[in-house]
Amino acid sequence: MHIGQLARPAFKLQLLAASAAIAWQPATAQDAPPAGVPVAAEDEETIVITGTSRARAAFDTPLAVSTLNDEALARLGSSSQADILNSIPTIKADAGGGEVASNVFIRGLPSGGQFQFTPLMYDGLPVFSSFGLNSSAYDVYYRNDLGIERLEFVRGGVSNLFGPGSVAGLINYISRTGGDRHTGTVQLEVAERDRYRGDIAISGPLGGNFYYALSGFYRSDEGPIRTGLDTEGFQVRGNLQYRFDDGSGFVALYGQYIDDKTQFYLPVPLDGTTRARAPGNDGRDVFSVQNNFSFADLGFNTPDGPFESDIADGVSTQGGSVALVFERDFGGGWGVNLRARYADYDHKFGLWSDGDGLINVPETLQSFLTNRGLGSLANARFTFADDGSAMPADYLLFANRFTDRDRPAEDVTVEVNVTKELTTGSLEHTFTIGGFWGNATARDVNVTTTYLAEFNNRPRLVDLVITNPNTGAQTVISQGGLLNAGAGYVNNRHSVSRYAAYVADQIEADRFAFDIGFRIERFEGDILRERTSTFVTDTTTPDLAAALRDVIWGNGTFQQARVATSEWAVAVGALYRLTDDLNIYANASRGYFFPEIRAVTFNALGQPASFSAEIIKQAEVGIRYSSGRFSASLAGLYTRLTNRRQVLFVNDGQGGFREQVNIVATEAYGLEATLRARLIGGLYFEGNLTLQDHKYTAFDTAPANIGNELERQPNFLYNAGLYYDDGQLDAAIFTNYTGDNFTAANNAIVLEGFNVVNLDAGYRFGLGGERSLRFGINVFNLFDTDATTEGSPRQDANQTTGGAFFVGRPVLPRRITGRLTFNF
Repeated sequence: MHIGQLARPAFKLQLLAASAAIAWQPATAQDAPPAGVPVAAEDEETIVITGTSRARAAFDTPLAVSTLNDEALARLGSSSQADILNSIPTIKADAGGGEVASNVFIRGLPSGGQFQFTPLMYDGLPVFSSFGLNSSAYDVYYRNDLGIERLEFVRGGVSNLFGPGSVAGLINYISRTGGDRHTGTVQLEVAERDRYRGDIAISGPLGGNFYYALSGFYRSDEGPIRTGLDTEGFQVRGNLQYRFDDGSGFVALYGQYIDDKTQFYLPVPLDGTTRARAPGNDGRDVFSVQNNFSFADLGFNTPDGPFESDIADGVSTQGGSVALVFERDFGGGWGVNLRARYADYDHKFGLWSDGDGLINVPETLQSFLTNRGLGSLANARFTFADDGSAMPADYLLFANRFTDRDRPAEDVTVEVNVTKELTTGSLEHTFTIGGFWGNATARDVNVTTTYLAEFNNRPRLVDLVITNPNTGAQTVISQGGLLNAGAGYVNNRHSVSRYAAYVADQIEADRFAFDIGFRIERFEGDILRERTSTFVTDTTTPDLAAALRDVIWGNGTFQQARVATSEWAVAVGALYRLTDDLNIYANASRGYFFPEIRAVTFNALGQPASFSAEIIKQAEVGIRYSSGRFSASLAGLYTRLTNRRQVLFVNDGQGGFREQVNIVATEAYGLEATLRARLIGGLYFEGNLTLQDHKYTAFDTAPANIGNELERQPNFLYNAGLYYDDGQLDAAIFTNYTGDNFTAANNAIVLEGFNVVNLDAGYRFGLGGERSLRFGINVFNLFDTDATTEGSPRQDANQTTGGAFFVGRPVLPRRITGRLTFNF
C-alpha cells in the first residue's frame, strides 16, 4: 500500500481547458512596463491593477508598489520563486530548498516560512483561498512560465481589503493576453547537471472578438544537487477571452493543468566550525544525504497492509484549475467585476529531514551505539544493506528520516464587486462594494520512516545486528536500512470557509489622492484528526528490535471540532503631488490574519483551544521622485502584530515530529529605499535597501524570548545591479544581500550575512519583422557562495554549536544555463 491509498483520491481534472489569463483589469491596464530594468521604481508609466478598484499609475498611488517585467522575471527565475521575490524590498526569501516551497519572510513578521502572510495570486485570483490547512506552500500548485507578463507586489492602503486580503502584501503574477496579431516565444534551455527545459507562449486573435493566449513548459532536471531523484514534469496555462464591441469589458475562461514532480532539499550536516560543506566518508564534500534507495526494502507492515514510500517522487502535483471572469462597464460610471475559480490537485510532498530527531548529526560507529545504549562495537555488526559487506570501522553514520505527506486539496473562490465612478466638485470618486467567498478542503496524511545510512553524497543504507555477549542472543536494529518503521503518523482533514464583504473609495484630485476602505470577514473551519496507537505488525521475523516490530498508526478514532471567528479591517492612504515628479504619501491599516487551522490544539478533554484572529497594525510614510533618467523613493515603516499563533514543525524528542504552537506578539520599525538611474545610453543602475529593527513583545511558551529579535529575519537587506540593453546586446550583473540573522527565537545562534551574485547576458539577431533570435547565458550564484541560509528548523531552540557538525541549509551551488529564445 502506498500513502495515496490512505486518503480520498482527489477528483482529477483530466479535461481542463489549457488556459489562464488576466483576471479583472481593464484593457488599459495591460500595457507592459518599459523593458530594460527589473524593478519599476513606481514611475509614471507603470500601471498597477493589484489591490485597487481601478488601474492607476504606481507613482500616483498611496500604496507601496514593486513591479517586475517579463525580462526581469526571466533573469531572476533561474532556480525558484524565492529568487524572484528576493529582489523586492522588505522581502527575504530562502531558495536553498529548490524550485518550490520557498520560505518567504516579510518585514518584521514572525513566520515559520513559506507564504504565511502573502497570498500568491495569478491574474488576480489566489492560488489557494486559505493558508494553513497543511504546511504546503502556495507555489507547489503553480509554476511560472513565458506566459507571465509581469509581477506586482503591493502593500498598504486598501490593498488588504480585496480578494483574499493581506495587510502584509499581495503577490500577483499577471499573464499575457491575446492581441490583434499573432505573437509567440519559443525557448530552449540547457543547464549544468542535465537540466533541459522547453517553453512556449503564443497569443493572438481568433476572430469574432475572441482572443487567446497559451503557454506551457516541459523540463527534466537531475538537480542543482545530484541525488538520483530527478525533477520532471510539465504545465499548461492559457486563456480564451471575448471582448465586447464597445470596449466596455470582457468575458474570459482561464485555466491551468500541471503534472510535475520536483526535488526538495533540507539542511545537511556542515562543518561545525566553518559551516562549510563537510567531507563524507569518501573525502568528498557532502551536498545532500538523499538517495534513490530501494524503497521497497524500506517498506513495512501496518494495520492497513504493507506500506511502501513514494518519497522518490519528491514534491509532486497533478491537477489544475479553471476560472471564469466577467468584467464590464455598464455606463453612467457603473461597473461589475466577477471572478470565480475552481481548483483540484493531487499533491504529495516528500520531505527528507535533517536528522533522526534524536542525535541529528553524523556519528562514529561506537558513538551511535553508545548514544542508544547498544553496548560495545565488539558486539555489533555494521554491514551495507546492498551487498552485505562490512562497514569500515572509521566510517561515519548518519541516521535520518523522511516523511511521505499526501495532501489532496480542493478549492473554490468567488469574488464579485460593483464599482461606481462619480465626481463631486473637484474630486473623482471610485466607490467599490464587494464580497469574497472561499471554500478550501485539504487532507494531510503523513508517515515518517527512519533509516540508517553512511555519511556521504547519495549514501548507502546500513544494517546493524547486536549480539548479547552473555547469552549470544541477537537483536536486529536496522534491517535493509530501516531503523524505525512507522516513526510517526498523521491523518488530518481540514476545511475552511471564508465570507468577506468590503467597501472602499478611491478619491482623486488634481494634486491629491485619498483611499479609504473597510472589510469584515467570517471564518469557519472544520477539523478531523485521527488518533494514533502503537501496533505490533511483525510477529514472525525473529530478533527484531521493537522499533522494527511496532508501528505508530491511526486507530480509527478521531478528534473533531469546529472553530469560527469574525474580524474587521480598515485602511486609509493619502498622496500629495508636490510637483509632477515628486510626491509624498502615507498609509495606515488595522488588519488581521486568521490562525492556520492546523495550529488548533486540543486540551485533555478533547476541546479545541480558543480561536481568535491575529491583529496586525501597520503604517508607512514615504516620498517618491521620478523623472526620465532618475527615480527614487524613501519610506519609513511600522508593523505591530498581536495574538500570533506561530506554528513550527519540530522534533518531538522521540524520533517523530510535532507542530509546536507559540502565541506571540511582535513589533518592527523599518526604512526602505529604492533607486533607479539611467547612467548612459542603455546602461541602468537599479537597487533597493531595507533596514529593520524587530523584536518579540510577547511569547507564551518562552517568556525569556521577549525582547529578542525574530528568527530568520535580518536587519539589513539590499539588492543592487547594473543592467544594459541596446536592443541587440543585453547584460546584467546583480546581487542580493541577506544580513546576519538568528536561527531561532532564543537568539543563541547567528548565521552570517551573504551575497549571491547572478549574471545574465544575451545577444539578439533580428530576423525581419517582429522575429528575433536571442542566444543567452545565465549564471546563478556566480561566485559559488557557500553561505548558510538557515539552521535546522526542526531542532528550533535545541540546536547548538561547538560540535564537529552544524546542521544547516546552504545556498544552492553555482549553475550555468544556456538559453535560445525565438520571438515571432
